[in-house]
Amino acid sequence: MGALDGRVAIITGAGRGVGREHALLFAAEGAKVVVNDLGGASDGSGSDASPAEQVVDEIRAAGGEAVANGDDVSDAEGADHLVRSALDTFGDLHVLVNNAGILRDRTLVHMSDEEWDAVIRVHLRGHFMPTRAAGRYWRQKAKSGEAVDASIISTASSSGLFGNVGQSNYGAAKSGIATFTMIIQEELGRYGVRANAIAPAARTRLTEFAMGSVEDGVFDADDPGNIAPFVAYLAMKDCPIAGRVFFVHGGSVHLFQPWAIVDSIDKKSRWTVGELEKEAAHFATFPFDLRRPY
Repeated sequence: MGALDGRVAIITGAGRGVGREHALLFAAEGAKVVVNDLGGASDGSGSDASPAEQVVDEIRAAGGEAVANGDDVSDAEGADHLVRSALDTFGDLHVLVNNAGILRDRTLVHMSDEEWDAVIRVHLRGHFMPTRAAGRYWRQKAKSGEAVDASIISTASSSGLFGNVGQSNYGAAKSGIATFTMIIQEELGRYGVRANAIAPAARTRLTEFAMGSVEDGVFDADDPGNIAPFVAYLAMKDCPIAGRVFFVHGGSVHLFQPWAIVDSIDKKSRWTVGELEKEAAHFATFPFDLRRPY
């Protein structure tokens, strides 16, 4: 018996890297998987059906069930078709893993309109569109009296939650995804849907330039396969976790605390600029370090 027996899952960006590892583990744990990937380059250009098809071939060779899908998840029609493909092929949908992404790194003053728009579209819109399509299906199912036990796992990033120079586009999208996750949990929870997000750290074609070398015989904390087990756990029927965001790396899982007030000043009436100059200056030196978050 697998942990995901009977579950039907859509995994976007599943042709390579972290998404590929999700798809392989989900199938090994008994899920029926829709492997979605446009097969584009790391900057989002081009397309190639073969990465998704190769993952499907691996799953089927191991005795699992999967189908390849090349819909554009940032397009409304594509996202709707993606959900329909799961329903038409496997008869239901229980899990959506939003994982598709690209990079267009550039410092702010050098960033083009297109570099900003492309990253926001693939990441933020590319999470919104399939989530809306799946959410509509689950809402309709719940309102018709059918039991729903569904899970959405979205992909944020430490670049958004901690910040990273040269990634204002990527970071803005990823921090938006974290907030998006918490809000849709409030909206979809009533229909039997759990929404969570992960910020994974792993070696992929998008991050390999920043990862160290691998030593023989030593646990490879940067292996993308390390991320999949926690995502599979979040996808399980009856998983109790909802509305949370996690940093996942190697063998570690860290729970984020959302934005929190950590210091304040209050005089119970309107401040003057002169008073604020004296009383608010200490905010500049309040002791926290986003670069050392745990």
